[in-house]
Amino acid sequence: MTSPACHGLIDTRFGPVAAWLDARGALLRLLFNPTPEQLEKHACRRDDAALAEVARQLAEYQAGERQNFDLPLAPLGTPFQQKVWAALRAIPYGHTLSYSELALALGAPDGARAVGRANATNPIALIVPCHRVLGADGSLTGYAGGLPLKAALLRFELERSAPPGLFGG
Repeated sequence: MTSPACHGLIDTRFGPVAAWLDARGALLRLLFNPTPEQLEKHACRRDDAALAEVARQLAEYQAGERQNFDLPLAPLGTPFQQKVWAALRAIPYGHTLSYSELALALGAPDGARAVGRANATNPIALIVPCHRVLGADGSLTGYAGGLPLKAALLRFELERSAPPGLFGG
């Protein structure tokens, strides 16, 4: 198991973010609104400067200049979780899928709950965009960062990807 080499904190319009890198500089975890307990659980040296590229890309995302992240990632998970997380990265900015649609796309038509569980354990929020997955009826369901954050992320993306004039732009 890869241990984090360092972590840092980044301010975003969606709240503070904690991020952890491995010794190669690959992102292991990104967590919104971290609690002191969560920071302690993944304790390692703090090095905000090491996270400069993560911070830059998050700033570009917030400015509406970036829709896809280009960072080395190293999330720890089972082969199935890795498969789900890779599929999440293929969901286009401003689009959503249901858990069952994602399961079907992965060749597991009865796997919506397993996909949901993999989403719930996604260690790299936003960059691996699990917020783009909704309930079968289009409702917001489960998000480790809380449903208000999921709604804010989706609203942010949908407003920036809508055709001109749809939201008054």
